[in-house]
Amino acid sequence: MNMQSNFPKTPLLFFTAFFCISLLAFFFLYWTVNTNNRELQTKEEKWQNETLRRDGIRALDRSIEMIEGERAQLETHFAKSSDVVPFLDTIEGLAKKVNAKAEVTSVSILADDVGLMVGMKASGTFYSLYKFLMLLENSPYELEFIGMDIDRKTIPDTKSKNIQVSEWEAIFKIRLLSFIK
Repeated sequence: MNMQSNFPKTPLLFFTAFFCISLLAFFFLYWTVNTNNRELQTKEEKWQNETLRRDGIRALDRSIEMIEGERAQLETHFAKSSDVVPFLDTIEGLAKKVNAKAEVTSVSILADDVGLMVGMKASGTFYSLYKFLMLLENSPYELEFIGMDIDRKTIPDTKSKNIQVSEWEAIFKIRLLSFIK
């Protein structure tokens, strides 16, 4: 008797075909999952890069907001050609703070772009002129004093004709170094 003939071949072929189909399905699904994982990793890296970029932009915006006051303060140290009048008003305002009178006699932009030349005449007591000079030296602008002439003038007192009051007069030549055309 032949033993091979008793063994059914149909179920073996069926199970072999099912095994091959299952194996192919497994490898197809494995390949699909790996492809999706690679795409997911690529998209996640892009998302993290975009998140980092947005966080960087937010941090930069916060930094700009924090230094806005300092930037405004820094800009007050420079006078632009359009800001000459406010600069001159500031100088005249400094004189008023110390009870001196100041008037600008000349203004000229230097040809070699190294500043703005201002001629100024101030009058008052010696103490007020001294304080005015100290305020000019400590102003937020970078000033260079080219020349200064202080004279004592005696003028008659308007209240009593016999007494003469001494008044001091100063002529300044100042170069504004922090001038931007």
